[in-house]
Amino acid sequence: MATGFPCPSCGITKSLVYTYKGSFEKAIGFHAYGPLVIAFCLFIIVLFSVELKTKKSYFKTYFYNKKIAYFLAITLMIYHTVRLVYFVKDHSWNEIKKESIWE
Repeated sequence: MATGFPCPSCGITKSLVYTYKGSFEKAIGFHAYGPLVIAFCLFIIVLFSVELKTKKSYFKTYFYNKKIAYFLAITLMIYHTVRLVYFVKDHSWNEIKKESIWE
């Protein structure tokens, strides 16, 4: 709201809703990470269920891996930058300023 530009997570909720409904094109149109978030959550539920059943820890090294965390952060930054470029192409500066709190 302060700048008029979308934040990195803008559209993620609508993307999740459209993923639940099975409309993957619309889901990816709102935010590409929406279907990935749902897939990850389902994976975690299954993984934790298996860990509770077997009393073993799987993938622990991957969950606390800095390289994976940096990779995910960098991909989100690149994705958001691309989204901002398309946003600026599709909107005039007056429209962007109008959406900010300054107008």
